[in-house]
Amino acid sequence: MNQPNKIQEAIHAYRTRHHLAGVQPLRAVLFDMDGVLFDSMPAHVRSWTEAAREVGLRMSSEDVYWFEGQTGGYTINLLYERTFGRKATEEERKYLYARKTELFVAYDSGAVLPDVGLVLEGVRDLKRLVVTGSSQASLLDRLDVAFPNTFTPELTVTGKDVSKGKPDPEPYLMGLKLAGVSASETWVVENAPMGVRSAVGAGIFTLAVNTGLLPDTALLDEGASLVFRSMTELAETLPLLRSCWEAEG
Repeated sequence: MNQPNKIQEAIHAYRTRHHLAGVQPLRAVLFDMDGVLFDSMPAHVRSWTEAAREVGLRMSSEDVYWFEGQTGGYTINLLYERTFGRKATEEERKYLYARKTELFVAYDSGAVLPDVGLVLEGVRDLKRLVVTGSSQASLLDRLDVAFPNTFTPELTVTGKDVSKGKPDPEPYLMGLKLAGVSASETWVVENAPMGVRSAVGAGIFTLAVNTGLLPDTALLDEGASLVFRSMTELAETLPLLRSCWEAEG
């Protein structure tokens, strides 16, 4: 990705699409959590597929990556509609999400993705927010342990904070409001198609990091401006990316 022309073209295309004139200062970066900050997707895959199978629902590993970013309740309704032709009852939703959470806690190592710290350090002068579909109670503690003095509850959007989760733009629009910035002054770092769609729908320049099983086209087709192979590649490209952003008119 260390290609200035490709980066400049992506920035120019974004600004042209949104009718932006001149350089827009970068003031904030909104990060998805699972698969961007934490290497937690394998645990999500295992816990979702096992919990779904226990109640007779069909769910593949690829499904977990496609559905990632949505609220748990939304995903459960999709599974019930696909398998049984109806939405889940409230009792079914509560049971399955609690069971999935129980399994996730057992399987998740809490490990962060390699070089995510370098990415966070590279934007330390900006507002840094987390925008996640997760509603797990341990979320803020988990962030504080892994990334001390980096994220705050006031600048975090979770699945409990929104009425419509990803792929609706609401989570990222809420992130912009909390940060007090406009979409043209912001980047999003995402790993999931539904998250990319949400960020693009909010009008934000979206960087996708493909840390999962899906092809790059799954992210590009949803509107990602650039796709990176890993957080390491993003960290290596970040100085050039910021330079191009400030220079591109």
